[in-house]
Amino acid sequence: MHEATLTIGQLSARSGVAPSALRYYERLGLIRAERTGGNQRRYARAELRRVAFVRISQQVGVSLEEIKEALDSLPSSRTPTPDDWAALSRSWRDRLDEKIRLLGKLRDDLDGCIGCGCLSLQRCTLYNPGDSLAAEGPGARLVLPGPVEPDGEAA
Repeated sequence: MHEATLTIGQLSARSGVAPSALRYYERLGLIRAERTGGNQRRYARAELRRVAFVRISQQVGVSLEEIKEALDSLPSSRTPTPDDWAALSRSWRDRLDEKIRLLGKLRDDLDGCIGCGCLSLQRCTLYNPGDSLAAEGPGARLVLPGPVEPDGEAA
């Protein structure tokens, strides 16, 4: 093992991700570790970038399956270049733009409406008299785009 590798504790401390989550990421193939003769995990420093990418991707609503697919497209024989990362992130640009649009809509439409305390049924963006939107599917039909799939993604 090269001395530039990190133990799971060091990777956890540097990345802010719990060791249990790192082991889970490894089990899913999101990150890779080598093993010592004593079967201890050792991570290349480049795995810090992969962990950061996983965490950021999750924050914007990308599933672990999609993150794995994206990471699998990166070269395994070398550290990904800035161009590799840029190509990967471009594939998610539309999703990020939609999330930004939705967050802006939520900010603008729900301003001051905490727990539907607006007391104005004429202006309320959540008002659904007689549950008339039930036929369109579960969830906040007036706010969220499209039906919600079992994995939490909009269709």
